[in-house]
Amino acid sequence: MHDHRDLLKHKLNYQQQLANQLVTAVIVFDEKLTIQYVNPAAEALLVKSFNKLYNLAFADIFKNLSIDDVRLQQVLESGQEFTDSDVKIKFAEHYEFTAEITASAVEFNNTPHVMLELRQVDQQKQISIEVFQQQQWESARDLIRGLAHEIKNPLGGLRGAAQLLTKELSEDQQEYTTLIIEQADRLRNLVDRLLGPNQLPDMKTQNVHLVLEKVNQLVSFDNTKNIKLVRDYDPSIPDVTFDDDKLHQAVLNIVSNAVQVVEEGSEILLRTRVASNQTINGKRVKLTVMISIIDHGPGIPETIQDTLFYPMVSGRSNGTGLGLSISQTLINQHKGKLSCNSRPGRTEFIILLPLSEENTA
Repeated sequence: MHDHRDLLKHKLNYQQQLANQLVTAVIVFDEKLTIQYVNPAAEALLVKSFNKLYNLAFADIFKNLSIDDVRLQQVLESGQEFTDSDVKIKFAEHYEFTAEITASAVEFNNTPHVMLELRQVDQQKQISIEVFQQQQWESARDLIRGLAHEIKNPLGGLRGAAQLLTKELSEDQQEYTTLIIEQADRLRNLVDRLLGPNQLPDMKTQNVHLVLEKVNQLVSFDNTKNIKLVRDYDPSIPDVTFDDDKLHQAVLNIVSNAVQVVEEGSEILLRTRVASNQTINGKRVKLTVMISIIDHGPGIPETIQDTLFYPMVSGRSNGTGLGLSISQTLINQHKGKLSCNSRPGRTEFIILLPLSEENTA
């Protein structure tokens, strides 16, 4: 027979260790709604250690929350648990997240306590949104390409017929066929751009900063607005496998857009970092190179932020909306990801390129 005290000790030992292993953040409050226990997941979520959280009041930690002291007191009194989804939690000026919160009544040392379980849902939601947007972008791209091919074929015939007709017409009448040929060439050029890059990337392992320096050089050659490109590079980034010309075009399209929208004398930041555990098209990637292009212009209108990388979508009245679509295609060819965070006064385009294990050895 096992000794009862040994079994109890064994059980408590497992309970304590299991609580510490949970991915769900667990916070326990006493009757006065002050913190008595947090597991490691909660420490990570609140960015504070148990020593700093112990005996702090609920109201001191969670402010401007849909859950308040009154609701937790009701849990203590009634024993009825509740769950709130999509709760916005803000701890500092730049740190906020969305969580699902469950509050339930528990008993410790014969006194009632409240246990909060917090499950962060931002990441899962972001992955779902990104996968959906990727599918939508691919559908739009395929539709545009199909239409472009349908336009391109008769366009060639139209141009050829105009050329043949030119030989039969007088000099005065030839200006009409010249106009048809010029407009057919303009449309063919547009269709070619709609079809996007048609060559497979020529992948080589090289330093990503060489591309950014080329972009910096090009912008400085034609810099009527006196824009300053500030470079903040991480020199420890290992060589990456990419197509030099294609990555150059992708970055240049983004920087050129920024140059057009910022005010004269503004700064545009080119930054590189190694980022771990990033999500690319719904898949977790252990290590990536992150290239950020940041400007402090007017921002991208909210109405087009979800469709920003679609062909023919532009925030400028004179824009073709092809530059970012082409950049998206080029980065996709590298199994990478192009995304954007924008608000008035700050726009950041982020390019993620996967780092293979050999690159990091």
